[in-house]
Amino acid sequence: MDAPLILLASNSPRRRVLLSWTGWAFEVRPVNLDETQALDESPREYVVRLAQEKALAATEFETEATVILAADTVVALEDEVLGKPESPEQAADFLRRLRARVHEVYTAIALIDRRSGDLITDVCRSLVPMRAYSEAEIEAYIASGDPMDKAGAYAIQSPDFHPVADFEGCYASVMGLPLCHLVRTMAVLGFEPPVDVPAVCQKNLNYTCPVYRAILEGEDEG
Repeated sequence: MDAPLILLASNSPRRRVLLSWTGWAFEVRPVNLDETQALDESPREYVVRLAQEKALAATEFETEATVILAADTVVALEDEVLGKPESPEQAADFLRRLRARVHEVYTAIALIDRRSGDLITDVCRSLVPMRAYSEAEIEAYIASGDPMDKAGAYAIQSPDFHPVADFEGCYASVMGLPLCHLVRTMAVLGFEPPVDVPAVCQKNLNYTCPVYRAILEGEDEG
């Protein structure tokens, strides 16, 4: 089968970088949607719905892409979704609430095969333990501006803040795109990556992933 061209329906620079590690060619066409969580919608239901809606919205673009890819990531603390902070004060509140606790990160992907119109979704749930960072560290991190466009007000890959301790899940998923979930879902459409994605991901992240084999075999946890 010919190599696919993927349309990435996202404006996230982190997702662009992660997708580039797969070796698949792609183009970027962001979509803008109302991302309000529905009443009584669980974090998992919410993130899957948003990924689906983004993928469907991207079908309006004129493109030669074979596959449309959309993704969404949410941080959940005791089933409460912590979105992107609306102010530095809210960012500080999120970081204090997450400090020295374990929370969940859900990242969903939605793929549309433009040959058949089929829509496939997948989701990765990660348990993320935060370290006991200080008030001074919170203040310095907020002053950097980095938390303001991040779900939960943090980036796991922050080189200075290092918010996460002893993580044992899918690092790429918490960054915004679970690459092994993408590989297994693209395989359903008949596409195999031209590179060893787990090896490239671990090398680029400098992270020995303990879960990639289980994910490729069908596990949701990451």
